[in-house]
Amino acid sequence: MTIRSVDVQRRPLWSAGKTVILLVVIAILWSYLGTNSNFLLPFQADGRHQVSLFFGQLVPPNLSASLLSRALRGSVETLAVSIMGTLLAVFIGFPLGALSAYTVMGKGHSSETEGSSTAGRLWRRLIYDGSTLLLNFLRSVPELFWALIFIVAVGLGPFPGVLALGFHTGGVLGKLYSESLEALDSRLLEALRATGAGTLKVFLFGMVPLALPQLLSYTLYRWEVNIRTAAVLGVVGAGGLGQDILVAMGLLQYRDLATLLIATLIIVIAVDFLSTFLRLRLIPS
Repeated sequence: MTIRSVDVQRRPLWSAGKTVILLVVIAILWSYLGTNSNFLLPFQADGRHQVSLFFGQLVPPNLSASLLSRALRGSVETLAVSIMGTLLAVFIGFPLGALSAYTVMGKGHSSETEGSSTAGRLWRRLIYDGSTLLLNFLRSVPELFWALIFIVAVGLGPFPGVLALGFHTGGVLGKLYSESLEALDSRLLEALRATGAGTLKVFLFGMVPLALPQLLSYTLYRWEVNIRTAAVLGVVGAGGLGQDILVAMGLLQYRDLATLLIATLIIVIAVDFLSTFLRLRLIPS
């Protein structure tokens, strides 16, 4: 009888997956200890007393006419900052997003690059890389830091909030716009190029109409984000509800704080509903 030998492949004692899991566990433990996190604090005796004392000072909210008038004025200012900031972001993000899309700059199809000179290809490459680098820089700086920079540059008030939202959100929208333009069906664009249309006509009459629903969706979503951010930027002096919230907290006027937080919640919910309504009306399903 012949005994057949079977080579059994020995499995490694330690796999790459186990290494990743170990690193994740170490990172979580390190973060937990480094931040002194204590999620059980609200349920402990001291924590319960502190939490109940704070929330007890929030009720009832101050509904005086003067504070309601100030909350309404701050809400309107916050809304205006979010609208103007998003509009500025579109003006910044759309051209930069188009210039950083390889399909727009002729890198996604050979017909545009083969007929170009070396200088023309180099120029396109410089524009593409420069736009991409600028978008990375704009969105890498948080809105709060942009607000601090513009407060020094142009002074206190809502305008630095508009600039802060415009610059950061412009970088975010530019990246989203670029990815939307790059994800278009190349066959439809090639059919348009086959008719003799140049880069500009393909972009205006081919890419933009095809990507428009996605571009509008991203823009409305970022407006929803900006209405929340606009309220926070007021904390550093960029106007809106955040400035009133900072004053109320500094003076320990917690009933006023409750009213201002409710006003913030109302305006955020209103913008969410309005954005959803516009998305359903303007963007085909």
